[in-house]
Amino acid sequence: MEPVRTVVVFDASDISAESRFWAGMLDGHVFEDETFHSVIDSIGEWRIGVQLAPGHVPPDWPDGAPQQVHMDLHVEDPRQAHAQAMRLGARLLRGGDLETEEGHQVYADPAGHPFCIGWGQPSREALAAFVRERLG
Repeated sequence: MEPVRTVVVFDASDISAESRFWAGMLDGHVFEDETFHSVIDSIGEWRIGVQLAPGHVPPDWPDGAPQQVHMDLHVEDPRQAHAQAMRLGARLLRGGDLETEEGHQVYADPAGHPFCIGWGQPSREALAAFVRERLG
């Protein structure tokens, strides 16, 4: 099987707040119906789905009940990404030193889903070279 796309789908009791948050983080747009929202990025890729779950209870991660899924956002500028996340309604769960060459911070989105903002990981070019090397 060759998937056409992969989409992370989050449950949320307030799907409007959740989808607006992720659209803001991914510089995307929300396409919605009553029980499901799709977040599409600026180049037309479907990145996130948000489905209505009226009884949603967020995980208490990283120090409590385990997460069910989380997203890592790899960025060039962690200070800008942190400011954007906080402006859009994220909560910082575990901070890191934004001045280090490599690191990450743990956040929760408006519905309580955990995600990380990381920096200093290999560039797209380095990652592509790694994959080419491994796959021939």
